[in-house]
Amino acid sequence: MVNKVHSCALVALSLVLLSGAGCRFQSSDAQWDAAKSETTLAQHTEIFKQRVEKVADGLYIAIGFGLANSILIEGDDGVIIVDTMESMEAGEAVRAAFRKVTPKPVKAIVYTHNHADHIFGAEAFVDDSPPMVLAHATTEAYIDKIINIMRPIIFTRSMRQFGSLMPQDAVENCGIGPELLVDRDTKPGLLRPTETFDGDRKRFVISGVEIELVFAPGETPDQIFVWLPKYKALLPGDNFYRSFPNLYAIRGTSYRDVMDWARSIDKMRTYEPELLLPSHTNVLRGKDQIETALRNYRDAIQFVHDQTIRGINAGLTPDQLVERVVLPPVLAADENLQEFYGTVEWSVRSIFTGYLGWFSGDAADLSPLTGKTRSQAFAKLAGGASELAEAARSALNEGDAAWAVELARELSRLDGHEKEAADLLSKGFKALAETSRSANGRNYYLTQSMEWAGELEIGKQNVDAAPAQLIDSLPIEMFMSAMAVNLKPEYVSSVSKSMVVSFKDLNRSFLIELRHGLADIREVKVFDTPLQIETTSSSWKHLLAGRTSLPELLVRGELSIAGDRIDVAAFLLHFEPT
Repeated sequence: MVNKVHSCALVALSLVLLSGAGCRFQSSDAQWDAAKSETTLAQHTEIFKQRVEKVADGLYIAIGFGLANSILIEGDDGVIIVDTMESMEAGEAVRAAFRKVTPKPVKAIVYTHNHADHIFGAEAFVDDSPPMVLAHATTEAYIDKIINIMRPIIFTRSMRQFGSLMPQDAVENCGIGPELLVDRDTKPGLLRPTETFDGDRKRFVISGVEIELVFAPGETPDQIFVWLPKYKALLPGDNFYRSFPNLYAIRGTSYRDVMDWARSIDKMRTYEPELLLPSHTNVLRGKDQIETALRNYRDAIQFVHDQTIRGINAGLTPDQLVERVVLPPVLAADENLQEFYGTVEWSVRSIFTGYLGWFSGDAADLSPLTGKTRSQAFAKLAGGASELAEAARSALNEGDAAWAVELARELSRLDGHEKEAADLLSKGFKALAETSRSANGRNYYLTQSMEWAGELEIGKQNVDAAPAQLIDSLPIEMFMSAMAVNLKPEYVSSVSKSMVVSFKDLNRSFLIELRHGLADIREVKVFDTPLQIETTSSSWKHLLAGRTSLPELLVRGELSIAGDRIDVAAFLLHFEPT
């Protein structure tokens, strides 16, 4: 009987532990003391000193030429380039520096993933004949998604995150590089992948050099790393750099599966590299040092994940979680895990959203007051709009910039107080920038400070800056999808219209139906609509991108219309440029 009771008690205890019932979550169970490195963001800048560093005979890395690094592997009759910088300007500077190392032509380019700072300088590395361009099979689709569907907002938020439009002397660094050399005037130079793989890994021999490409989802789902057996060197792409990882990027990203990231680092560790050449920050040397760095990196990722999930299961909201999830001292003190780029707080919030979505679990957050209604309630509580402004000013003067910004944001929605609110927001964001350890946070705060002060404006990206070659390289499906998200619904909420666009060079037709404030766009074989356009895919792309107009295409004979031309023009006016 005693054994049976004892057994039942163990089962009951197990159920309690598994359910989380009766547990009280405390990340600071051990009352950890702060253990961050004393290295400042300004001191961190030193690692980005511009240089081409010889890592070994035939293996070189360009650091400090832009946000990312570019890596050169010298072969018998040519070179392999891993990652190609963020723009033609940055790529050309690196290519010129690499030519001083060796005059051999570029035989192959490897993209470790789809991010712009690794791919948009590729054309600068083209010599007499086009190189092979190697990537994971999914990389091209991710490139197209960012270029076409999400380009306007990603551009705006990236300019803030990287401080690209601020005066140069205002940018300390960008956390993982000195600066992002992308603005309205720089030119992209993308080369499309020519050789892809969709399995776990693939080996190549190029100019006598053996390389292995390994699928390793992490910072992006298409991420790969490169293994060079000759050097026992591993090129981790963006799955490791000398900063706490960007488990969430404030410029805006889809959820990054952080445990995939940790598992990918474990996969790197099995190679036991003696050289580690990241696509950001500097080189690590020595088998033991690299093992410790990679192990601590993946441990930090898993710790934040596990403790966030533990807190979620204890019923904590995102705001409560960010107060409690703190790295243990050994990880918090690691020089490779300082919050110069990503932060634990942003990671916790992203993990919560990735698992549970936007709702905190507190019923007060289901349908909270929003916009002007919320701002008026704040003003009423303060005793009036003037009192609200005074409260924000007092908070700023007392050094509580975060509260000052919250109050000023509410003030900005109240008529007649916009100018005063803008001044408070500008000063508040500037004060927050001064305390931000993350370069991303600092740049974002400072950029928005300048925006509120009227010193800087981020408009829609200048589409004319995109070369024709880049526009033409995008698949037509991406442009048709982009039309749907660029519809102005207020003009079509109560009407039903349709038009067919046929592309004679592709022998394909798309039906665009407007109804209920949306555009239903699908490919069709048979159609019977009063409004029809026939053109080429290139002409249509340039029309949607704002590089040409309907009258120009008609005059040049590049587009024909069946039906009333005025009706066709009016139909297209329902859409913003893509």
